[in-house]
Amino acid sequence: MNIFLLGMPSIGSWVIIALALLLFFGGKKIPELMKGLGGGIKEFKKASKEDKKDEERLDEKK
Repeated sequence: MNIFLLGMPSIGSWVIIALALLLFFGGKKIPELMKGLGGGIKEFKKASKEDKKDEERLDEKK
């Protein structure tokens, strides 16, 4: 059985992953985990933008 369709896991795979997460962490913990994940992604994007600005400033000084 091929679980990948054009590089994406099938819907059944996502359901199995979601059920495993629900059983492992419980229903109350998952929103907290997603909030932390979202905050981490936001911080990463902010840091990468700041890094690009720093590189542009260094290029202007040359």
